[in-house]
Amino acid sequence: MEFDLENPLTISHDIHSDSVTSLFSLESDHMPSENYFQTLQAGDFDISVRREAMASISQLCCNSDKFLSYLAVNYLDRFLSCQGKLQPKLWIIKLLAISCVSLAAKMKKTDFSLLDFQSDGGIIFDTRTIERMEFLILGALKWRMRSITPFSFILFFISLFKLEDPPLRQALKARATQIILKAQNDMKLFVFKPSIIAASALVSASHELFPMQCPCFKKALSNCSYVNKITLLQCYNCMQDSVVDEYDSVLEMVSSSVTPANVLDHTFSSSAESGRTTVTSITTLKLERDIKRRKISEYCKDHHHRVVQINFSSDPATLRPS
Repeated sequence: MEFDLENPLTISHDIHSDSVTSLFSLESDHMPSENYFQTLQAGDFDISVRREAMASISQLCCNSDKFLSYLAVNYLDRFLSCQGKLQPKLWIIKLLAISCVSLAAKMKKTDFSLLDFQSDGGIIFDTRTIERMEFLILGALKWRMRSITPFSFILFFISLFKLEDPPLRQALKARATQIILKAQNDMKLFVFKPSIIAASALVSASHELFPMQCPCFKKALSNCSYVNKITLLQCYNCMQDSVVDEYDSVLEMVSSSVTPANVLDHTFSSSAESGRTTVTSITTLKLERDIKRRKISEYCKDHHHRVVQINFSSDPATLRPS
């Protein structure tokens, strides 16, 4: 059976069944180890290993399902977090990347060829070498290959929003999916459980798509017994850095196309009305970005005092996200 990231346990597709409870109880087993982020942050682990491996995985999966790459990186992070310091040698990194993609492809029943994975030239690994690396990864991950990821919680959380219009639900799910895929690159989010990342992505997506309904969505998630309100706030705030950076990238891409030459070409090839529309679109993007930055800043200020009080009055051991 093909592995479905939205339904990893294959128990039931009913979002209100006991499988939901199982997802929340088992998700910690599918995360990198507790000290992975601290190790990367402190420099005890060569962060270039992860960066190079992720680049190789992205290249190997460029023509495949976007979830294949996500699953392969999940295996990569879980393996690196329990393996200790890995030698930053190119052939080791490439072998690790190929093996993670190979395992992910097998789980998702994706047609692939090891030769295709190595068609870029350079070092070529034989099948036996890759299989030995795969068994090393399997052992490190304790054969838990049906990874519980943020995608496993999307449908459950959306059901709490009471959205009646299917296109709206699909739009919310699609945007949250984009945010989750991008969030995998942000090491600050390693400390948060998949369910919290999913909930934060949905809050962020709802804020963009349905700003008037966002407070209701946020309340529905906060009232969920599986969600820690403080942890949700912390994850949401971390996630906004990636979301705002994404807006900046889009803005720069659009703005870069409006050079003096382009403006002249546009002026002579179309009406003045069209020219004003282009400038207005860029201005609108800038205003939306600035407004979002201000809203994030105000939101953080409103909740900062309460979070700080809790952090200083709690046992440090209990502050790890739940």
